[in-house]
Amino acid sequence: MLPARPEWLRKRLPLGAGVQAMEGTLDRNRLHTICREACCPNQGECFSRGVATFLIMGRVCTRNCRFCAVRSGIPKPLDDGEPRRLAAEVKRLGLRFVVITSVTRDDLPDGGAGHFARAIEAVRRECPGTGVEVLIPDFQGSRASLETVVAAAPEVLNHNVETVPRLYGAVRPQADFRRSIELLRAAKALNPSLVTKSGLMVGLGETRSEILEVMAALRSASCDVITIGQYLGPSAAHHSVAEYVRPEAFEEYRLEALQLGFRSAAASPFVRSSYRAETLYRIARS
Repeated sequence: MLPARPEWLRKRLPLGAGVQAMEGTLDRNRLHTICREACCPNQGECFSRGVATFLIMGRVCTRNCRFCAVRSGIPKPLDDGEPRRLAAEVKRLGLRFVVITSVTRDDLPDGGAGHFARAIEAVRRECPGTGVEVLIPDFQGSRASLETVVAAAPEVLNHNVETVPRLYGAVRPQADFRRSIELLRAAKALNPSLVTKSGLMVGLGETRSEILEVMAALRSASCDVITIGQYLGPSAAHHSVAEYVRPEAFEEYRLEALQLGFRSAAASPFVRSSYRAETLYRIARS
């Protein structure tokens, strides 16, 4: 049985006026964030700074990954006004950099790629000069869908591999590790100046050597940025936590990543794929 959560994984969540104001505005504008839907431990910190990772295409995912708190089921039709409302909120917040992600929409012919493109284009119109990172699903391997997103010219294209190949069947059975690697490789081939990024969790039962193999696979696809954080099971119904990885092990992973050639890397217990996204992008571009 796993021991109680260690001290380095205890975090007080700010619940001040800034957080409440952010939540209220998002609700009024019918906007969602992965911060809330996925129970991110950094939610209070980011909301208090006026930063959020926007979740588009609804709150219901067509996949049922056993690590994720987002609800699985049959999603509603796309909201055509969402890109405009998202861009207006980015402008209101005065964001210099925004991260846009989505649930997986395998029910849509293009997997939602067109909606991603419209969201990027809306931010470009409303907020010239604001950087955009998109955290995309695998589009079931569709090259055409990937081309649609890349053509909209985000600064960063992020796609998470999440875990090591051996654990895909237990953790994300509807995904495919090789397909994710090939998506990142194809994105770089479509636009060599595009910053590509991926992230994974530890503490699911992987070994150190497997993590290093995943890093090497990502670098073979010319992935520029990597994030590594501790998996924290959202509930007893989700995949169990196998290990609480010590902070010094994360630092070792970060240094290994830089030695492998990643242009920037973040690794610590509370790192998530969009945490301090602008900083990692700026380092990668320097």
